[in-house]
Amino acid sequence: MRVVDRETLVHECLVEHYEKYYRIAYSYTFQEQDAMDIVQEGAYRAILKSESLKNPEYVDTWICRIMMNEAVRFLEKYRGRTVALEEVPETGTKDRTEDLDLKAALGKLNDEEREIVVLKYFEEEKLQTIAHVMDLKVSTVKSRLYRAVEKLKKYMETGGAEYGKMEKGV
Repeated sequence: MRVVDRETLVHECLVEHYEKYYRIAYSYTFQEQDAMDIVQEGAYRAILKSESLKNPEYVDTWICRIMMNEAVRFLEKYRGRTVALEEVPETGTKDRTEDLDLKAALGKLNDEEREIVVLKYFEEEKLQTIAHVMDLKVSTVKSRLYRAVEKLKKYMETGGAEYGKMEKGV
C-alpha cells in the first residue's frame, strides 16, 4: 500500500472514530480541553507516522494505541501542574455524583488497567482487539481486566473513603 493511501486511510479513520478517541483521552484526564488536545496531538502523530502502519486492517487499533500513548505522555508532562484560582471559571457544569465516583475509582487504577477497562467497557472492544492494541496475550488481558474490575468493585463498595486503608490488600 502506498504512503498516500495509508495517510488517507488514517485520516478517514480519525474522522470516523473521533468520538471514540476523545472518550479514550477523556478517560485519562477527565477534562474536556485536555482530551481534545490529546486527540489533536494524537491525530497529528498518526498522520505523520502513517507510513509506519504495517497492517491497514488494524488502522483503528493502531490509532487507539497512539491516543493512549499520547494521553500518558500528556499526563507525564502536566502531572502536578497547578492552576491559579483566578483562572477557574465561576460557573460551569455540575458533575453527577456517580461520575465523580467513577472518575475517582478509575484514578485508582494504573495506566495499563485503566486502558483495558476503558477499551472493554467504554469502547466495547473484544478481548482479542484489546490484546492486539496493547501487544499482550488474551489471557493476560483477561487476568488484568479481572483484577482491575475487582479494584473498582472494592473502591465503589467502600464508598471510596475507606479504600485507601484496604488498597494494600488488593
